[in-house]
Amino acid sequence: MRAHGKSKKTYAAALAGAAGCTAVVLAVTGAVGTAGAAEPRARDLARQTLAEHDGWASATTGTTGGAAADADHVYTVTTWAGLKAAFADGGTAPKIVRIKGTLDADGATCADFAADGYDLDQYLADYDPAVWGYDKEVSGAQEDLRAASAAAQAKAIKANVPANTTIIGVGKNPGIVGGSLQINGVDNVIVRGLTLESPLDCFPQWDPTDGDTGNWNSEYDSAVVYNSTHVWLDHNEFTDGDHPDSTLPSYFGRVYQQHDGELDIVKGADYVTASWNVFADHDKTLMIGNSNGAGATDRGKLRVTLHHNLFKNLVERAPRVRFGQVDVYNNSYVGTADYSYSFGIGFESQLYAEKNAFTLPKDIGAGAVLHRWDDYPVTAVGNQVDGRTVDLVAAYNADHADAPLRADAGWKPTLRTRVDPAKSVPKVVARGAGPERLG
Repeated sequence: MRAHGKSKKTYAAALAGAAGCTAVVLAVTGAVGTAGAAEPRARDLARQTLAEHDGWASATTGTTGGAAADADHVYTVTTWAGLKAAFADGGTAPKIVRIKGTLDADGATCADFAADGYDLDQYLADYDPAVWGYDKEVSGAQEDLRAASAAAQAKAIKANVPANTTIIGVGKNPGIVGGSLQINGVDNVIVRGLTLESPLDCFPQWDPTDGDTGNWNSEYDSAVVYNSTHVWLDHNEFTDGDHPDSTLPSYFGRVYQQHDGELDIVKGADYVTASWNVFADHDKTLMIGNSNGAGATDRGKLRVTLHHNLFKNLVERAPRVRFGQVDVYNNSYVGTADYSYSFGIGFESQLYAEKNAFTLPKDIGAGAVLHRWDDYPVTAVGNQVDGRTVDLVAAYNADHADAPLRADAGWKPTLRTRVDPAKSVPKVVARGAGPERLG
């Protein structure tokens, strides 16, 4: 076994000039952090691969991430600049990127991204519905400056994940604050053991045509998977952290929405498994398929498995589905007074929901779990609401006789490993989900 230390290619030197970047190339045995005693290979979580039959990401070639990385392509990073540099180094060769500590992706202030001349007060004055109305989208100088400001922020807080990569948290409280992992146009990615705090969009766009009274629309998911295949997201926590929607101001009678989703799987993405994650304290949480008009890219794709995840204190989209064959089983849902729905049935969706458990406020019934955006069938079997087994489709239809849902999504999942009884799901998930329970 080779001793710890610098590899033939000294990564720290390669990153000279990247402010605050610390990167350590580790021996192939995969010990965590700085030089020290190595763990046996069998205990190296960074080299674990997705098990056979563990959801859609195990299909065809399976998902191995950077498990085959050599010593020159194993990095430990402690800054956002270091993470981006590690992603850029080595092309598509298998790599392991260990995140140590919390990486601050939005250390700059919103003013640092603002284009010269952009002014929120002026933006609000120009596009006040009393002046602009509700019948056309905003345009003009302040909207152009807002878009330029948004582009500057996007460049800073987005990080493009390469193919054949494992990203894993190590040490105490590893995670990312205010960054957006872009899994775009690649194959074979693993993300594990991180707390991902949602980015705050500094420059939301006002759309007066969105709904009857307009809406603020924001960008930036904590992680987005698009046009990518074989992605495994495991034992992470997605949260709004110190900036929940309750802290955001309102303009024009609508929340100045600075959050988008926690995780989106869109635009031709395929073969994705999300397991043992925590999704917390958010509004529009998890979207699978982002447009009814995307059939050319999405039809026959968006095959996603969600199992043993904890969804707590959320409003909606857990998930909302278009097009995909989505298997949702053994997840635990804990609702608050703001709860709207969990499963959104969208255009050409084929959702299969089995043995999930829901704990809802007393004034919210089982009929709220499903929401019909479009008339497509759903399979829902063996699910429990407040400890009772409930036919979710029948419960929804009892509340919505004017626009019922149809049963039977037309397929049955086969890529599963352990399936727990619904009654045990809340305890099983509470004991096992989240980054602190990895390993």
